[in-house]
Amino acid sequence: MANVAFLGLGVMGYPMARHLKNGGHTVTVYNRTTAKARKWAEENGGTYQETPAEAADGQDFVFCCVGNDDDLRSVTIAEGGAFGAMKKGAIFVDNTTASAEVARELGAAAKEAGFEFLDAPVSGGQAGAENGALTVMVGGDEAVFEKARPVIDCYAKMVGLMGPTGAGQLTKMVNQTCIAGLVQGLAEGIHFAKSAGLDIEKVVSVISKGAAGSWQMENRWKTMDADEYNHGFAVDWMRKDLHIVLEEARRNGSRMPVTALVDQFYGDVQKMGGGRYDTSSLLARLERS
Repeated sequence: MANVAFLGLGVMGYPMARHLKNGGHTVTVYNRTTAKARKWAEENGGTYQETPAEAADGQDFVFCCVGNDDDLRSVTIAEGGAFGAMKKGAIFVDNTTASAEVARELGAAAKEAGFEFLDAPVSGGQAGAENGALTVMVGGDEAVFEKARPVIDCYAKMVGLMGPTGAGQLTKMVNQTCIAGLVQGLAEGIHFAKSAGLDIEKVVSVISKGAAGSWQMENRWKTMDADEYNHGFAVDWMRKDLHIVLEEARRNGSRMPVTALVDQFYGDVQKMGGGRYDTSSLLARLERS
């Protein structure tokens, strides 16, 4: 078993850190709001520290799940950040959905300081984090990945090495691109079926067993039909991710017309006051506007 730190106790990080503790590891946590870190430690039997550096000091693995590139830099390379306290040979595993650019930046900084770095964004949302059933897309060296994989497995159902540093983040961009187009298609399909006077349950029970079937259809059609969007991955977070996708697309020359359009649609949902709605709220845009 390993000595582990976890930085960032949001809706994803809080249960992920718990799964590491339940996996038998010794876990120290850090959160920007210290009261939340203290609460986690009291509930789970771990310890907490008031700075990323104090949490990372002497650990074998340091995990991180924060909001964006700037948040990530603030807990790693800024004053009091974890990178200043990482021991030689330790492994930093970043579960944040961030840019490939910052992953490469931090990977280089880690190597120069004598420890290892993996970019390892996750998919599966809050439910996946709570159930320890996340998909983890990893970028980094294979030997480092193999060393970290048994620990990552504590909160994952699928872990894959996608390539060198940055490849995990690039794979997450593909993931978000596919979800965006799929959810818009599902929203339009349900909207069309309702407008046509069809029984939505009957429609979904049939088409979900064919080529149109998807996780989103199976798990979100009922709440979409009921106009309920108070669960799952928030629109604000999805827009952050799609901005990362579109920025990377500008760099590599990809053409992403549907992704760019769905990003605008999510902007409409935000204007409706739905920034904290889950991503299936694309249907609300069609039916409430």
